[in-house]
Amino acid sequence: MPAASRASVNREGDALRFEGALDRAAAVALWPQLAGATAVQRIVLTNVTTVDSAGLALLAELAARLRAGGTAPRFEGQPAGFAELCAAYRLTPELEYPG
Repeated sequence: MPAASRASVNREGDALRFEGALDRAAAVALWPQLAGATAVQRIVLTNVTTVDSAGLALLAELAARLRAGGTAPRFEGQPAGFAELCAAYRLTPELEYPG
């Protein structure tokens, strides 16, 4: 896999900054790093190139766990495919199901 498309996530203060393509392989590789994430206020997607349904599921689960812990994370950036997948799965841009 070319380095430009390899996904990564880095903690920067109150933010998790994602880079690369958030696809099935990225979801599998990144989840162990995210499973214990706490005190995250922002999820930064400005350097994400694309998102598929597995990447969206990773982000939705991360957001749900943060909300369950008392934090409502803000998403910054909309990579290719993000809005379309949110609409297809009937999720808000914050990756919640509307009430």
